[in-house]
Amino acid sequence: MLAYRISSTDAAAQLCDIDVPTPQEGQVRVAIKACGLNFADLLMQKGTYQDTPPAPFTQGMEIAGVVETTGPGVSHLSPGDRIAVYSGLGGLAEFGVFDAERAIPLPDSVSFEDAAAIQIAYGTSHIALDHRAQLQPGETLLVTGAAGGVGLTAVEIGKLMGATVIAQARGADKLAVAQAAGADHLIDASEDLRARVKELGGADVVYDAVGGDVFKAAFRAANPEGRLLPIGFAGGDVPQIPANHLLVKNLTVIGFYIGGYLTFRPQIVQDSFDTLFRWCAEGRIKPHISHVLPLSDTEKGLQLLRDRAATGKVVITP
Repeated sequence: MLAYRISSTDAAAQLCDIDVPTPQEGQVRVAIKACGLNFADLLMQKGTYQDTPPAPFTQGMEIAGVVETTGPGVSHLSPGDRIAVYSGLGGLAEFGVFDAERAIPLPDSVSFEDAAAIQIAYGTSHIALDHRAQLQPGETLLVTGAAGGVGLTAVEIGKLMGATVIAQARGADKLAVAQAAGADHLIDASEDLRARVKELGGADVVYDAVGGDVFKAAFRAANPEGRLLPIGFAGGDVPQIPANHLLVKNLTVIGFYIGGYLTFRPQIVQDSFDTLFRWCAEGRIKPHISHVLPLSDTEKGLQLLRDRAATGKVVITP
């Protein structure tokens, strides 16, 4: 079978022909129909992602497909079942072996592409805003990088939760995408973020996927008792947080990493995915997928992420 693999962090990832894997105890083999790409895939290629495994390994963090066969001890899944798996690895391939306990059944009305696009991006925003920040109806949510893979889902979910959403992105086209997802107010990246947010009454919750100076400006635009979620650092710089300002404004900075919950509270992730797939089946959310590419074009898809040329998700279909 074909798989997109990293042989070492010193060599470029490439398509390889490898053996089809055999499921072991508690595992299933899945015929992979779709795999979402993520910024973390780029970090793994450099060896800088917090969960980068030793090479060699197959990339691809979130998949949807059909159970082909089950290993010993698996009784709740059968060949032919449509499932999604937040796998962390192994998704950019024609087949993959995954822990059965991570598999989530898919409603028939949810496509494989949508299922692959939902898990990390929507799961990150849903758990961050609901479980961690406890966003309330009527509050103001500021989302930076609002047309990106996770930022766009934060706009959509924040609106579903009853917040007034301020979206910041670069350029009219990306702002239009955020507006279509439900943003109430739009701020171009060229504008003074702090001043514009202040004009709109400040932010009660900040969802920042950019970092650097953008986070600093958002931090200063937060209302007293505001909650700040530093979700990612697509801008390249990890911001330093002045603790004295936290004290003066009674602010809370909330750490969140969805992958960590798989190790100490996996049910939080499973429950979130169940909710999100139900919302998708009901038409309450609809993933924005800007590109669907074959496995042979995986590098092209990753380059779209490097160049920030994608809006929403890029999905690979093995």
